[in-house]
Amino acid sequence: MKNANKGQIRIIEAFFAVIIIFSAFAVSANLSVSNHTISHENLASIGLNSLVELDRDGYFCKYITTGNFTALREALSLVLPTGVCFNLTIYDTQMQQVNTEIITNSGFGSQDIATVEYVSAGQDSPFLCYIVHMQLWVVT
Repeated sequence: MKNANKGQIRIIEAFFAVIIIFSAFAVSANLSVSNHTISHENLASIGLNSLVELDRDGYFCKYITTGNFTALREALSLVLPTGVCFNLTIYDTQMQQVNTEIITNSGFGSQDIATVEYVSAGQDSPFLCYIVHMQLWVVT
């Protein structure tokens, strides 16, 4: 190549570099993470599964009988997926509210709220039964 053509080659090289950079931006914009939405039915299923998971080994009922609602709130926060908020109210068999403090992980609500009812029974004597109402919503 002659020295006179070096400038033309550099211009063509810069042109190809610009095309590659812009095509990379265009492709990466299409590959961005989409915000998946959780439907109302999935939200109720997630809530019920999380309560069953906590109650599998009897920890759920132990948290209630000992009045350790802070540990219950932390356990639910760990079991539920990120971005799912809850509000939990616990009743005994006479429908008297058991929890003395608010059991929630967020104060902000959403338009779409799923409600789950769950019955938890203790494994120790005397036999204790609790009715749990949990509202779930997704942070937007």
